[in-house]
Amino acid sequence: MIPPNASLVKYDNPVLVSRNTDKKTPRARALKVSPGPSQAAGPVPNPPGKQKLEWQESGQLWVQQVSSTPATRLDVVNLQEELDRRLQQRQARETGICPVRRELYSQCFDELIRQVTINCAERGLLLLRVRDEIRMTIAAYQTLYESSVAFGMRKALWAEQGKADMEKKISDLEEEKRDLEKQVNELKGKCDQIEKRAQEQRMVEEKKHTEEMQFLKRTNQQLKTQLEGIIAPKK
Repeated sequence: MIPPNASLVKYDNPVLVSRNTDKKTPRARALKVSPGPSQAAGPVPNPPGKQKLEWQESGQLWVQQVSSTPATRLDVVNLQEELDRRLQQRQARETGICPVRRELYSQCFDELIRQVTINCAERGLLLLRVRDEIRMTIAAYQTLYESSVAFGMRKALWAEQGKADMEKKISDLEEEKRDLEKQVNELKGKCDQIEKRAQEQRMVEEKKHTEEMQFLKRTNQQLKTQLEGIIAPKK
């Protein structure tokens, strides 16, 4: 069974080139080696897109060329219906970036260029330039998008790494803070003990001083009394 053409570009019926791929005819080898566009008879160039399809099945080499048959109005209507059917079948998104929708519309555009090129080669070549320019623009935007995504990923990784470093630094500072608070508490305890001992020592010294003052007062009073007793009889 010959595999069906999955593209929207119209191709001719498949042609059997060789029944044994190990022993190809000169024509089959030429077709296999040179997959580029073949020179058509007359001034009209070959239609755009992939010029031919080649595949092997059961040891046979098949080739399918792009059709050079002019399109009718019915062909255009069928192309539109087939495009809508495949968009729905492959569940292409209606908005936003969708590779499936882009692929199908690209195939449809190639088919339209093929139809136009058959009727007017110059118009078809101009459409080819427009198509290639659009593809280059899309490729440039895609490269820019991928670069921006890669840059964003790198920035996110750097931010994540910076966040991890900052969290580690915060953890180290919190641990250092706890150590300093512990040292402060220990020093406060030592200060309290020193102040308590100093206060006790001061109280002891004040008590001792008070006792000495009282002793001196008593001694002074006794001496004064004795002195008055000695002086009084002489009068």
